[in-house]
Amino acid sequence: MDPISEILVPIAICCVLPIMLVWFVIRKKMNETNQRTQIVLAAIEKNPEMDIEEIMKKISPKPRLLKEKLLTKLLWGCLAILLGIGLIGTGAWMGYVGGSVPDDIYAVVCSGLIALGVGIAFLVNYFVGKKMLAKEIEAEEKGVTEQA
Repeated sequence: MDPISEILVPIAICCVLPIMLVWFVIRKKMNETNQRTQIVLAAIEKNPEMDIEEIMKKISPKPRLLKEKLLTKLLWGCLAILLGIGLIGTGAWMGYVGGSVPDDIYAVVCSGLIALGVGIAFLVNYFVGKKMLAKEIEAEEKGVTEQA
């Protein structure tokens, strides 16, 4: 690899990529807010006596329930654990077959251990959150069924 690309690739991956991701997320949220504002303004222009709070409730995104948030943590925990196990297995296979650079094997195994640790943290967060928020989840479910 060229010496310039050895410097530019890590800079692009570690600096530019995260900044672009944050910028895209913020831009998406701003566009959604602007669209909701335009809808409300158009509704006010057509009918000034319209209830604005009711319109805002209808067009605003629904908040996620606690149960949905916990299930998302369970999903990400399982995926991270599977990824970690896969990477550790790949590192073990690379070491068993041979011919790989030891630094590459260590990098793959360390990445697998990190992913495994993140997955375990998500699962612990899911089970602790499920236990601690059981009453709130039950009350939320009752509220949702009463509204339906």
